[in-house]
Amino acid sequence: MSDKADWELVALARSGDMEAFAEIVRRYQRPLVHFCMRMIGSLQDGEDLAQESFVRLYRNLARLEPRAQFSTFLFGIARNLTLNALRDRGRRGRGKTLTMSQITDREDAMLEFADPDELHAPDRAARIAEMRDAIEDALALLAPEHREVLLLREIEGLDYDAIARITRVRKGTVKSRLSRAREQLRGHLTALEGKL
Repeated sequence: MSDKADWELVALARSGDMEAFAEIVRRYQRPLVHFCMRMIGSLQDGEDLAQESFVRLYRNLARLEPRAQFSTFLFGIARNLTLNALRDRGRRGRGKTLTMSQITDREDAMLEFADPDELHAPDRAARIAEMRDAIEDALALLAPEHREVLLLREIEGLDYDAIARITRVRKGTVKSRLSRAREQLRGHLTALEGKL
């Protein structure tokens, strides 16, 4: 069933074919979890938000119309849920952006509890892990509106038109935010490089 187009699967799921809906989940679970995790800063919360996105998708199957790419619709749901979660965190005082010292403290705590075998891994693997962590930390420092366009473009590979539909802004605004996000990411990575 994996060769069927997304909207064909939606039509099958709408008629009660649970295997078709399961295929949609298989196709999009990993990219959706990654997007939500990077937006919210927590794997567990990212998984929860991705799951809630699929729940909302399922509840709205009867109303879905193939007006755009299916991924645009699904990532739009995930985006709205993550922005709501970030707003809720901010209201409770837990959604503040991490400072450089907080990032360093977190890395120190992770090293303290790390598996000793992982600490003695080959240099190349360690350097790749450091780079990945630095990128994740730098992403966490971006404002949500910059982080989302960067993730949708560079990680998910969506075009400007799709990102504009998901974020409900003009294409020019997407390009502007993307440029700003890249600039900020470069700056944060440069600053973090001194900490590595």
